[in-house]
Parts: sequence; C-alpha cells; structure tokens
Amino acid sequence: MSDGTQHPGGHALPRRHFLTGAAGGAAAAAVGITAVGITTATLTACDTPRGHKPDTTATPTPTPTAAIDRERRRPGTSDWRIRATGPPDAVQGFADKVSVLPGEEFGLYVSTTAPAFRVSAYRIGWYGGAQARRVWRSDRVAGRVQRGPRLIAATRTVRADWDRTLTVRTDGWPEGAYLLRLDAEHGHQRYVPLIVRSASTRGRTVLMHAPATWQAYNLWGGLSLYQGEGGAYSTRSLAVSFDRPYDKNGAEKFMVYERAVVVLAERLGLPLAYTTGIDVHADPTALNGVTAVVALGHDEYWTPEQRRHVTRARDAGTNVAFLGANTCFRRIRLERTARTAAQTSTNPGPTTSTTGTSAPSAPSATLRTVVCYKTDFRADPYLATHPTMATTDFRQPPGADPESSLTGVLYEGFPTDAPYVVYGADHWVFAGTGVRRGDSFAHLVGVEYDRVTPGAPTPTPGPAPIEIVAHSPLVCNGRKSHSDSAYYTVPSGAGVFATGTMRWVEGLMAGTRENGRNHGMDARTGAFVTRTTENVLRAFAEGPAARTKPRPRDNVRTVYAVSTP
Repeated sequence: MSDGTQHPGGHALPRRHFLTGAAGGAAAAAVGITAVGITTATLTACDTPRGHKPDTTATPTPTPTAAIDRERRRPGTSDWRIRATGPPDAVQGFADKVSVLPGEEFGLYVSTTAPAFRVSAYRIGWYGGAQARRVWRSDRVAGRVQRGPRLIAATRTVRADWDRTLTVRTDGWPEGAYLLRLDAEHGHQRYVPLIVRSASTRGRTVLMHAPATWQAYNLWGGLSLYQGEGGAYSTRSLAVSFDRPYDKNGAEKFMVYERAVVVLAERLGLPLAYTTGIDVHADPTALNGVTAVVALGHDEYWTPEQRRHVTRARDAGTNVAFLGANTCFRRIRLERTARTAAQTSTNPGPTTSTTGTSAPSAPSATLRTVVCYKTDFRADPYLATHPTMATTDFRQPPGADPESSLTGVLYEGFPTDAPYVVYGADHWVFAGTGVRRGDSFAHLVGVEYDRVTPGAPTPTPGPAPIEIVAHSPLVCNGRKSHSDSAYYTVPSGAGVFATGTMRWVEGLMAGTRENGRNHGMDARTGAFVTRTTENVLRAFAEGPAARTKPRPRDNVRTVYAVSTP
C-alpha cells in the first residue's frame, strides 16, 4: 500500500454448466464476515476446573495428520460470529503470543466495561458449512477497565501495558487458525486471533498467516505504520507493538484476507499445516520438506529472514502460492519486548518461559514489535551498525532487492477497481472453469495490484520463464496499466503462482452475503476464483508442480508487445 494511506482493506463468460452449478457451490463453500464492531482475574485456565472448560470432543489424537482428519469430521458451531462490538472500549483484548504449539499456554489480556465476560475459542475450518468449531470456553471471568494506551515517544509506538487477565493452556486444541471471542455480559463482543501452529510441517501444505501485516494497519490507540495524530503520515508509528488489541472487530485482516482460504483448504481435505510469517522468520527449518507454502490475501510486511527461508524452500522443491498482491513489499525488523511480573502472570507461581531455545516456540515468543521506518529509514539508529538493513521497501536502497525475484510480479499501485481478464485460458490453473481468452470478471482486480514488469528482476535461479495467465487493463491514479496473474517454475521443480490482485481471497466469498458486498463481485466470479484456487492448491499439494504440470510458456514479451504500459 502507498505511504500515507490507510485503505479498507468485457467479454462475458458463457453460462456453461460449470459456472451455473459452481456458483451455488461457491456460495455454499464461501466463508462468513458479519458486522462486528478488566478486572485482573486470578483464573488460570490450565490449572483449575472452574477456568478451563474444554469441549468434550476435544481429545488428543495420536498424530498431527490424524488429528486434522478427525477434527474435520466433527460437527461445527454455527454461532461463532460476532453480533455486536459496541463502543471501542466495551470489550477488547490481545494474546501475548501470535502462535502457540498445541498444549502450550498463552496469556490473555482483556479490558471491558462489563462486570464480567467469557472467552470461547473457535477453530476455523469447513465443518460441513458451519465454518468453525468451538474447542474451549472459559468460566465467567470478572471484568475491569485496564489502563489506557502507552505511547513510546521515540518511535511513536502504542502499547497496552495491561495486567494479564487469564492464562490459557491449549491442551486438546488441534492445530489451526483460531478466533478467541470475548463475550462481555453487556452483550458486546470482539475477537482475538491466534494460530495454533503445526509442530510438524513436512509433506504438507503450509498456510502462512500474516500477523505482521495485521499489526502494521492496526490503529488501536490512534497510530499505525500508516498514520498518527490527525491521520497524518508524518506522525505515524515507526514501530508497532503486538502488545495491544487489534482495532475494529479484533480480527479484520484475518477475516477479509485469510479466513476464506482456510475454509476452502480444509474443505478440500488437503494435508495442511499452520504457521505465521513471524515463525518462519524465527525458525530456518519451519518449511523444510513442505509440499507448498501459501501466502494469503494481504501479506505485505516480511523480514529478510522470512523471505530467505521461503526462497530456500522454493529452491528445494516447495511450491509457493501468492493469493493476493503487495506481498513481500516492506522490509521489516522484529524486536523483542520485556514484560513486568504483573504482565506475565495472573497469580503467584511459575509461568511459562518465553525465553531460551529448548522449546520450539521460544524463538518467536517474545518478538512483539514490528519496526518499519519506511521513508524515514535514515533516522533508525539500528542502521548505523546494520547499513543494509533499512526498514523500507524491499526495492529501495540500501540493499535493494525487489520482491519480483521471488513472487514473479511487482507491486505497482493503489487504488484501483477493474475487471480480471483471462489471457491463458488453456492454462492448468483454469481447468474446469470453462473460460476463454478475454473473459472478464468485474471488480476482481483491486484495491492494490501487481504486474509482471519487463526490466524488473526476475525469479532466481534463472532466468525463469514467466507465463502471464491473466492480463487485466486498469487505471490507477489516472495512469493506465495492467494487473497480471503469473506462473513460473525453478530448477527444483517448484511452481510459483501469483494472482496479482488483493481481492482474490475476497473473491472466494463473491456472490454470498459474506464480507458485505465484496466490491460488487458476483456469484460467477466466486465460482471462477474458487475453482481456480482449488486447482492451484490441489496441484501444489502433490509435490513439485513442474513434475506433473506443463512448463510455463515464456510469453511476457509477447503480452507486453501489444499492451499499453
């Protein structure tokens, strides 16, 4: 996204049998978005029967893959959505970890104007269309209003230095993406997102969630990496902290740009694993032996380590799907945060260690600050001893390294709204959709977009032939350009697919009542995006795509020889 802006997150296709039938299927498979908007307890959910009420079906299973298979067959919980957020201070909270392994504990920090609240943990999935299952629910917890935001002046970082409200163990929680719903007694609700990441990822498709990007856009306390006092870019935060609630419903970025893929992938029955970009940053082995890694709809903020580890996985045969745009655009640094005793325990006694290297969660457990100075990178004191580690765009010096060497496409602009136009209709990613060259899908390109840019760095090792499979004319800020979906392979056999539009994941919900109006996208678009995404996920789950799918046709010069720049 362009600096200083806080964004919201043709030829008709014939009415073929696939699209008329699949539109209904896409609607059934789509995922839901609905309108959403503390007294320190001594309750420790892992230690007392009063505080820990696991669902009676949440029992451990012998292996991770068996656990997921068993989990998918369980009945879902339809009442997982938020009904009313109420005022911003009605109820809000955050966890002290972005992810945990199954069985690990985390701290939950809650502030509410209600006398009490409860917490319910919902695992996101297909569940026969319910799209979530309640895995755990707390007892009644006394509520109180915690202290206001704290501003760290040097970096204009907002933190909620609250006392821990409860400690929750995740015994019996299957790996996956979770929404913790805070239900206050006065009827208001908010989410706290949490990833229960996979201890083993080998041989599986890894969904890589993007909490660094969630946090970059988070305006809780009045500042984000985009704006500060009065909405000004010049007063924005230079670093943002995970030690604060997310604004709005508490999980907006996850709901809009990630949840639909989780539901679809679970419905397909693929062997899945779950992680975050922060965990990939912290653990060089996190992607060893995985069949595919999926970057979701808006994954803008990466560390060089995360990028290096994803690239190394690709070069070892791991397929990579970029189901959005503006991916790997910002170079960030992650920093650790110290906590006081009151912030790390709810009662006297031992607490879970968040330091050291023996526990698998330790490397990322205290990485709680995202640093990105952007255009003010020269003011970062860290740069004096790390001159190539400017926290700005990857394509900018010093240490310029445009994202296109990994993604195959280059971020170009915001905002736009344009039809998605098919170019390579016979490409395997479009199999079964019935599309022809020139078929278009209104509003699918936006609000940000990528393109294959002749002259920009191409994937390495290479040069790797890039095939443009969709080439969509658009206008952005008065300038004519294109958005491209592209595919390439590398010598390891790995395939890489990039959609080139940030609305791709929203397109999975098109034509339903989920996620509002979805920019006016219709059920036909939902069916097309769903089938194309299914093709990519299924093919990538089989191993290096070059071994089973046709080689990409190097058509960039041909496409752009007849296109308006």
